[in-house]
Amino acid sequence: MKNKPAYAIASVDSALLLATVLQQEGPMRVTDAAERLGVSVSTAHRLLGMLVYRDFAEQLADRRYGPGPLLQGGGAMPRATVARLREVALPHLEDLVDRLCETVNLMVLAGADVRFVATVECGHVLRVGDRTGRTLPASVSSGGKALLAALTPEALTAVLGDREDPDRARLERELRTVRRRGFAVNEGASEAGLTAVGAAVPAVDGIPPAAISVAAPSARFSRALLPSWGAAITATAAAIAAELAA
Repeated sequence: MKNKPAYAIASVDSALLLATVLQQEGPMRVTDAAERLGVSVSTAHRLLGMLVYRDFAEQLADRRYGPGPLLQGGGAMPRATVARLREVALPHLEDLVDRLCETVNLMVLAGADVRFVATVECGHVLRVGDRTGRTLPASVSSGGKALLAALTPEALTAVLGDREDPDRARLERELRTVRRRGFAVNEGASEAGLTAVGAAVPAVDGIPPAAISVAAPSARFSRALLPSWGAAITATAAAIAAELAA
């Protein structure tokens, strides 16, 4: 039997308990969560907001909250493998931040999404913040598009489905551009006011498909930066893969 820590942090305990309840019992209203935890409705609402932000919960169409991507079992991968990827990549990400002076992310492919597993923030007051633990549709993020572009046609269909619509056609055209120049661009598709450039880490046996991206406020980005950013990002991705392979 586990003993409660002598200096337990009540808010952390409540958030973890709420995440567990969502996973085990399914969707609930804010008032249900408050009653379940024995806290006020406003406190339950704030806890759910943080769980949604970190992908432990998601708000449903009927305004209830259910378990989020991190609790649904999709895209799971060995923790030791991701830990090895982070360990090798972090020094390279830090070097890239020093060179480009913008925030850099590391992400892995998780089904049709990308999951951010590491972020190194730049020193600007106005900057893109830490995305660690969050997920985004691969089709809108720069690193995600770089990863999709590296898939075989069969694997891409398995990830995105075989439907044909204007959005899928536009994505296919964009992926052809990504394959040609070696990196992908996200200009406000995932978040207004954000621009990111991403490249896939070349495949290494035993390592999940991964990518890196440099993200900046759009106000500080210029298309003239694309060649130098693209070259720096692809070179860093290749260096990470080489070290993983070694």
